[in-house]
Amino acid sequence: MWGLVRLLLAWLGGWGCMGRLAAPARAWAGSRGSPGAALLRTRRSWVWNQFFVIEEYAGPEPVLIGKLHSDVDRGEGRTKYLLTGEGAGTVFVIDEATGNIHVTKSLDREEKAQYVLLAQAVDRASNRPLEPPSEFIIKVQDINDNPPIFPLGPYHATVPEMSNVGTSVIQVTAHDADDPSYGNSAKLVYTVLDGLPFFSVDPQTGVVRTAIPNMDRETQEEFLVVIQAKDMGGHMGGLSGSTTVTVTLSDVNDNPPKFPQSLYQFSVVETAGPGTLVGRLRAQDPDLGDNALMAYSILDGEGSEAFSISTDSQGRDGLLTIRKPLDFETRRSYSFRVEATNTLIDPAYLRRGPFKDVASVRVAVQDAPEPPAFTQAAYHLAVPENKAPGTLVGQVSAADLDSPASPIRYSILPHSDPERCFSIEPEDGIIRTAVPLDREARVWHNLTVLATELDSSAQASRVQVAIQTLDENDNAPQLAEPYDTFVCDSAPPGQLIQVIRALDRDEVGNSSRVSLQGPLGPDANFTVRDNRDGSASLLLPSRPAPPRQAPYLVPIELWDWGQPALSSTATVTVSVCRCRPDGSVASCWPEAQLSPAGLSTGALLAIVTCVGTLLALVVLFVALRRQKQEALMVLEEEDVRENIITYDDEGGGEEDTEAFDISALQTTTPACRPTTRCKCTATRAAAPPAARSAPWALAARRAAPRARPSRWTTGGRSSARWPSCTGSRSPRAPERALRCGSPHRPSE
Repeated sequence: MWGLVRLLLAWLGGWGCMGRLAAPARAWAGSRGSPGAALLRTRRSWVWNQFFVIEEYAGPEPVLIGKLHSDVDRGEGRTKYLLTGEGAGTVFVIDEATGNIHVTKSLDREEKAQYVLLAQAVDRASNRPLEPPSEFIIKVQDINDNPPIFPLGPYHATVPEMSNVGTSVIQVTAHDADDPSYGNSAKLVYTVLDGLPFFSVDPQTGVVRTAIPNMDRETQEEFLVVIQAKDMGGHMGGLSGSTTVTVTLSDVNDNPPKFPQSLYQFSVVETAGPGTLVGRLRAQDPDLGDNALMAYSILDGEGSEAFSISTDSQGRDGLLTIRKPLDFETRRSYSFRVEATNTLIDPAYLRRGPFKDVASVRVAVQDAPEPPAFTQAAYHLAVPENKAPGTLVGQVSAADLDSPASPIRYSILPHSDPERCFSIEPEDGIIRTAVPLDREARVWHNLTVLATELDSSAQASRVQVAIQTLDENDNAPQLAEPYDTFVCDSAPPGQLIQVIRALDRDEVGNSSRVSLQGPLGPDANFTVRDNRDGSASLLLPSRPAPPRQAPYLVPIELWDWGQPALSSTATVTVSVCRCRPDGSVASCWPEAQLSPAGLSTGALLAIVTCVGTLLALVVLFVALRRQKQEALMVLEEEDVRENIITYDDEGGGEEDTEAFDISALQTTTPACRPTTRCKCTATRAAAPPAARSAPWALAARRAAPRARPSRWTTGGRSSARWPSCTGSRSPRAPERALRCGSPHRPSE
């Protein structure tokens, strides 16, 4: 049925658009007559309208959409109609005889809305144009065959929570491909399919708005809204399309912080140092980001003295830390209040405040073994220098805080007193000097004293003790440096020769003033003037110094004003030199001095030559004498022999001194060096019994008739030592033998 209706519409449209052509004979005759005849055209030959074709029609046969007809066509079959242009011959075909135009396939307006064609009537026999070609349009008539679509969907939007009613969220836009200028096929209407009652949409513009107030993100953060667009003005039979809009509620600071509990309890050991973390506190805030940042503070002064609280890096937790050292023996617990406050507050939501909360905190201090505590963090003591060992310097004191009655032992760490200058009493901590101190050698002594519990050696603490050595006036002033100066021989009286400075090693204040004084009297060669600032000026006197070659030695006396006053003397050497006109030194040799007397250069050379010659002679004499002594010593060392003297006479004992000549024994030649001690032994021959009463009377009866008595050394009693070496050989062969050795008693 629908196909017949569409066919009828096409037929009516074609006939309604068909034009007629009236071509006067004279006009065309003139065109075929003599060339001089004018070609006259009084009116247009075509009566022309647009053709229309309904889209999406699909029938079994081609559909007639219109008819072309010319006035020159009298139905004799001599006229032929031609069709050229877009779709000619494929989409559109024409009956050459009748001029009927047919569409051969279904058309889609959304693909192509119109076709431009060219129509012409020609003579069938000669193909000569009967009319000039004329252009016409075939439009594709729209039907509602396209539903609305959302090209940008699905959508995502954000709106602050707690927004007022009617706050714009987002605008959605649908597109309908149908012709908006024909009917209501492209007229769209928007409605909310899902998302009520929270959101609404404007039917004409598609703007999505909030529909209720005080939407809370903490209750529901995200909403899914479905929007529908329907054509035909939203009436029944129209086509529709839909899209989704995801609406997220953004956070605002509409919730104050809240502690989940009213009391927090912590514990910490008393030995924990400042900065130690005691615990964490967190106030809950359902807001997000910067809206949930918090600052913590201690409200009570009691807690703020011992503890401090700060916010962590995320800005959410409160970190409770120790501010100063804790002492269980002094205080065992602390109670205070902590406040949490939002750092960023939106004035629009102050009515939902206050944006802070308070909680109570209790911190218990736990006892722990502690080392002894000194009464001072550091000690500063002083002792005068040069005091005898054992002088009292001062005292340090420490106590066990856990058990005050527990004994403490004190000692000085060796590395802090390597020279052992001090000692300390182990029981009471009294420090004394161990050696005399010298402030000029060392002013400060930094000791480290160790205090240890007697019951527990592991519990020990240290303290620094600075001992200052006080100054005493124990150093006499002296010259700051050795002074060896000069003065020109042409210098006028009163000229400044040298500024002499003094130095006192004692501390300034004890002997702050040093005085200097030179030789006094009219015979002084130089003048020393005290400048009263620790220095003196050496000047030439008004009377010139007597000329001489040797430098002048000017004595200087120095003394300080300490208690007791100390003094010393020093000497300043002043040479008199020959100077150039500009004052520079030309020469300071003896001939350049003030004295005119002196030796010439030739005389000095002669003296030096004589002295050298004498020294050479002395050295030669000593060398020759030493060489001779060495030759004699070699001969003495080679003359080593042993003499045996034998006597055949009996001795008369020690009392018999006339029976022999002992000179033979006294003429022995030494065979040992003077430093060698010899031992002599005597071997006796057999003697008659009467002669044995004196066994050790050594006599040479056959020697000289009378000789000087000789005594032999026996044991420790001696009046004459044994000979150093054996005696010389005797012409006779005695019965007794005498051998060299150390001077011992002969053994039987």
